[in-house]
Amino acid sequence: MKKNRTVAIDGIKASNDAKLFFIAGTCALESEELLYKTGKALKAMFKTLGAGFVLKCSFDKANRSSIRSFRGPGLREGLRALKSVKLRLDVSLLTDVHEPWQADAVAEVADILQIPAFLCRQTDLLQACARTGRVVNVKKGQFLSPWEMGNAIEKIESAGNHKILLTERGSSFGYNNLVVDMRSLAVMKGFGYPVVYDCTHSVQLPGGLGHATGGQSEFIAPIARAAAAVGIAGVFFETHPNPSKALSDGTNMLQLGQALSLVKSLQAVDKAVKQ
Repeated sequence: MKKNRTVAIDGIKASNDAKLFFIAGTCALESEELLYKTGKALKAMFKTLGAGFVLKCSFDKANRSSIRSFRGPGLREGLRALKSVKLRLDVSLLTDVHEPWQADAVAEVADILQIPAFLCRQTDLLQACARTGRVVNVKKGQFLSPWEMGNAIEKIESAGNHKILLTERGSSFGYNNLVVDMRSLAVMKGFGYPVVYDCTHSVQLPGGLGHATGGQSEFIAPIARAAAAVGIAGVFFETHPNPSKALSDGTNMLQLGQALSLVKSLQAVDKAVKQ
């Protein structure tokens, strides 16, 4: 096991030894105002709880199940709206990058460039994001073993970037189902980089609705607490004031009003483990 690294994200020190920080926000960019209102509520909550917070939102959901599914406003309008919300709220920002040519433009707005799970082996994408100098968050593919994430790390490091986060979001378990192997968190901690647990995508039922992905949001809290008990750097979750009305991933999303109790319970577990 390598020595734990600390990755700085503005005023946040992300490390498997440090107290939990959180990446949270809406799934897709439905509207600038919805993201602003959600982000404002989250910022106030995390400030009260004394936790580091990064706002997340995707300008494009390029891997939706159906051609008819909502994807978002796209790169130009999406980055404009994300920049506006970031400045209005004065927060750090994470968003996804799907193609190498997008990296530089996204890096002008986002503090963390996220590699979607399905793209975690795409060498050109990983290296393009790395070369921006921004923090790169790699989501472990549902098809990938945790020790294979060492290859993704090497690709980013080869471009001179050591600001890396590794995120667990479940592994394929037959058709239309995911399972979370908590050993994965321990294995990835062995690389020395901060490990994040995505507690909302991990309860997805991929393609479970035929035309869209289903989910089991009732399992968000218990599995998130189990992950926190491993002793990790951060927790990622997507939230919405009314998940049933969300335009993407509503079935596996956390209701905004439930975020406070979840975060407090995770902080309690984290404190007990790291003492």
